[in-house]
Amino acid sequence: MRVKLNATAVAAYGLDSETIRTAISNANVNSAKGSLDGPTRSVTLSANDQMKTAEDYRQLIIAYQNGAAIRLQDIATIEQGAENNRLAAWANKEQAIVLNIQRQPGANVITTADSIREMLPELIKSLPKSVDVKVLTDRTTTIRASVSDVQFELLLAIALVIMVIYVFLRNVPATIIPSVAVPLSLVGTFAVMYFLDFSINNLTLMALTIATGFVVDDAIVVIENISRYIEKGEKPLDAALKGAGEIGFTIISLTFSLVAVLIPLLFMGDIVGRLFREFAVTLAVAILISALVSLTLTPMMCARMLSHESLRKQNRFSRASERFFDRVIAQYGVWLKVVLNHQWLTLGVVFSTMALTVLLYLLMPKGFFPVQDNGIIQGTLQAPQSVSFSNMAERQQQVAAEILKDPAVESLTSFVAWTAAMLRSTAAVCRSTLNR
Repeated sequence: MRVKLNATAVAAYGLDSETIRTAISNANVNSAKGSLDGPTRSVTLSANDQMKTAEDYRQLIIAYQNGAAIRLQDIATIEQGAENNRLAAWANKEQAIVLNIQRQPGANVITTADSIREMLPELIKSLPKSVDVKVLTDRTTTIRASVSDVQFELLLAIALVIMVIYVFLRNVPATIIPSVAVPLSLVGTFAVMYFLDFSINNLTLMALTIATGFVVDDAIVVIENISRYIEKGEKPLDAALKGAGEIGFTIISLTFSLVAVLIPLLFMGDIVGRLFREFAVTLAVAILISALVSLTLTPMMCARMLSHESLRKQNRFSRASERFFDRVIAQYGVWLKVVLNHQWLTLGVVFSTMALTVLLYLLMPKGFFPVQDNGIIQGTLQAPQSVSFSNMAERQQQVAAEILKDPAVESLTSFVAWTAAMLRSTAAVCRSTLNR
């Protein structure tokens, strides 16, 4: 309820604002009026004297002058309206009610956004037809796009790994065996993620992308060792047993060495630990499963799919790539001799590289996360303290009109507010959502 005093009328009746405020407060008391006391019981008498309508306030007697009652309507204008009339928001150029929805801590933002969108049709039905409901900003759009990009990169990494395996092994059966280890390791990792209540996000997908390179390493080492025995003339089954047995300890030691590197990430505190815990666990599980696959499934497939004839069978690509790698190995031998003949120079290069690494680490800028483009620009408009609320709203609309002229802007939400918890009337906030 808004009471706008008429300064001329108040002065003419000899009143002041404090007297009027006291009269209004006393007329809106909701308290006990007394009690009825009996020999065994006491009953409290209460009545709600609070005024509820503008007409009730208009008839309120503020004071008496020369025996005549001075009512509130004689010295003021009474209107019923919003509690705070210095609060306004716009969607693009139309005045609107902007509703910001935030998820609860621990809730999935994608699930929350999908649930809200499912509820929108029912909400629209319950509102008047003149009300237009629009989703102006959705942070999950960038999240979905980011996850989609990482998913594509994961598939691309798998394809590149398989291609590189074929280039170096130059044999289709030998390429299929480590290629099978990739999906098996990833499927096993997804199962562990499900039981640990992990989500598919950028960090877990990044861990799986990195793990794609690790999961084939063990299988390739096992295949190379088994192939060596097959080329010597041993039966595939005997070669698989002997080759896997020789290389088993090496695979286990390499696996636990890689997992040990990830252990510090599991025990990091604060928000950094919470962010990288899923990354570390996902990567560690993928590495462990790949070692298990390499020591069990890979030898079995080698015994079934590899033979002396298949390893010796070569096509034009195999012969050309073999000649290329022979030249690379020959050049490596030449440079290895140079390094061994100049050991002190080699050590000097190593220590210089280490010192340069430390220096670059100290000089490089550091931050919590790299700058990200989420497609949203938010800015605050500041005006002089003397600017009124209505004038600030006009200025804000002028700025909004200029922003909307940019073809890269999809939508704009803005508001001007005056509350103790928000902003002053000399400030406004604009949030632009860019086209994707």
